[in-house]
Amino acid sequence: MRAWRVTAAGEPASVMTEVQTELEPTGPGELRIRVKASGLGFPDVLMCRGIYPLTPPLPFTSGQEFVGTVVEAGPGVSVPVGTRLMGVSAFMIGRGAFAEECKTYEMMTFPAPAAIGDAEAAAFTIAYHTAYISLVRRAKLVEGETLLVHGAAGGTGFAAIQLGKALGAKVIATAGGPEKVAFCRELGADRVIDYAREDFVAAVNAETGGRGADIVFDPVGGEIFEKSVGCIASEGRLLPIGFACGRWGVVSLETLVLKNVSIVGALGGGFDRAYMLSVHEKLMALYAERKIRVAIDKTIGFSGIRDGVRDLADRKVRGRLVAVY
Repeated sequence: MRAWRVTAAGEPASVMTEVQTELEPTGPGELRIRVKASGLGFPDVLMCRGIYPLTPPLPFTSGQEFVGTVVEAGPGVSVPVGTRLMGVSAFMIGRGAFAEECKTYEMMTFPAPAAIGDAEAAAFTIAYHTAYISLVRRAKLVEGETLLVHGAAGGTGFAAIQLGKALGAKVIATAGGPEKVAFCRELGADRVIDYAREDFVAAVNAETGGRGADIVFDPVGGEIFEKSVGCIASEGRLLPIGFACGRWGVVSLETLVLKNVSIVGALGGGFDRAYMLSVHEKLMALYAERKIRVAIDKTIGFSGIRDGVRDLADRKVRGRLVAVY
């Protein structure tokens, strides 16, 4: 089978190579998937650079998200061969979805209803599960609250905008450049701040009458996260989702105490199977009602995956990039 393999730590264009390889037989709890489409994400860039927390030993195949068909099931798996599934691959052991076949674990897969096409299904799981768990379970968003979404034109930000609106929040988004600003408006953001032209702290405070945002959803990290304490409301919740800038943000305990705010960790997984299936069911219902939709920038073929990951590294993608095989 064809697969894209990362052979060293560096930029995608220089460390990703297309190879011919085969997967070993499935073990307990494992599934082998014939991949129909895979979602490209910024973590794939960070894995190439060797700085993502779950980066496996070299060489490895990345690609976190997929939709496909079960072709082999290991011992203890209840899903029958031939089932169409969407979910997260076993990228953390180097058997990711940037290949014609990938491995996964039953607990990391979800039903893929016929109503959702391959391209959208391949880019759905991480973005929307992360947004739901962050906003509903961890931050406990209440209708009428103000949600600030950083990196709003990116791989999880667009999902947070849509879900925030579906839950009744006022959504303020930050993005860089007029095209991404327009994209966020199309997704339903009430106010979009071009951080390249405006001070987002001052803009958020002005938009909220000085009160600040109740929840900050931040996949960017670094200075953006640190500056966000300047525009968060009393009893607000800071959600550190990721560190696309290259480092996590750091906020002192003194600042949190003096401002009466909380940092709330949020990961789009790690809960029991029944809960995750219920989250997926609720999100699929919102999808069926067209309250959320996967914002796909463009689809590419298998041979374009390396260039696609490079485009993510160069910040050229709005929403999601999907490879359809």
